[in-house]
Amino acid sequence: MEDMEDEELDGDIIELIDDDGKIINFKLLDVTEYKGVKYTLLLAAEPSDEIADDEVVIFRLNEQEESLEPIEDENLLQEVFDFYQQEADAEDDTDDN
Repeated sequence: MEDMEDEELDGDIIELIDDDGKIINFKLLDVTEYKGVKYTLLLAAEPSDEIADDEVVIFRLNEQEESLEPIEDENLLQEVFDFYQQEADAEDDTDDN
């Protein structure tokens, strides 16, 4: 799924259009900032052959154009996901106290 464009931001459901013109609904998991760039973390809102139920999909958030940009660099995707997990774990530790 490359070159998906942000079609609609409606609550926590985001509609994206894939390369084949198919609409895929995502749930907004979170927005995180990593190295000065904002990223959205999304989960599939409905069952899909292309995306597992627990798979996190990450896009670069372009606030000026109000769009989501695909990330081709697998290393960057992993870095952003690892950073998000560290943040989430830190928040959980803070909430437990």
